[in-house]
Amino acid sequence: MDKQGQEMFLNFILQRVQEGKEDEAREILLENFKKQDEGTFTKEDIEQFVPKMMNLLKPEKIDEIKAVAKQFAGSFGNQ
Repeated sequence: MDKQGQEMFLNFILQRVQEGKEDEAREILLENFKKQDEGTFTKEDIEQFVPKMMNLLKPEKIDEIKAVAKQFAGSFGNQ
C-alpha cells in the first residue's frame, strides 16, 4: 500500500474507533505501515492486528471493518 493508501486507510479506521481510542489505533496502524514499508509485514502481523483493532472499534462499525480487512488481507496475500 502506498503512502496515500495508508493515509486513507488510517483515516477510514480512525473515524470508526471508539471515542478516546484514536491514539491507540493510530499507533497500531502506524507500526503496521512501518513494517509494510520495510517489507517485514507478515500474515502473523495481520492476525495480531485484527483482534487489537476490533477491540477499539465502535460496535456498530465492526462488520464494515471486517469486510474491508478481508479485502486488504486478500490483496496482501497476492503480493
